[in-house]
Amino acid sequence: MRVLRLSSSPHSIAVGVAAGAASSATPFVGFRILIALALAYLLSGNLIAAGISTALANPLTIPFILAATYELGLIMLGSEGNGAMAGQDILHLLGLLEFSHLWGPVLKPMLVGSVPLAAASAVVFYVAAFYAARLFQSRRQSKLRARAVAWTDDL
Repeated sequence: MRVLRLSSSPHSIAVGVAAGAASSATPFVGFRILIALALAYLLSGNLIAAGISTALANPLTIPFILAATYELGLIMLGSEGNGAMAGQDILHLLGLLEFSHLWGPVLKPMLVGSVPLAAASAVVFYVAAFYAARLFQSRRQSKLRARAVAWTDDL
């Protein structure tokens, strides 16, 4: 509701929400708000809507988002059956924290898989936010007009 109450155009609000949704579908866990704000700024979207909508990636949804980006990336790279790492292998590599060992088997598939997932999220959330903001703002304007008419009738 906070996003719908913003005093921007429905397009600006929807672009901000789409930027936040797109950044939430990336594996950059610590940088999602910065990515959303940068995207919203570049596309002339509402920065507040972008920041708020990054809450789509929360502790309940992050494991599903990361798994989806990884699996989709494996499919897109054609390494679906061969070379897919087990969860314990990934945890072992994360314990070593060596970028060169993580890039090929983990990070590359996640980055590749996040692109279509982020694009799809942005489109879906743009459409939903645009129509929701337009409906909310039109209802608010009609209520304000009704109050203004009632106030002038009382005079």
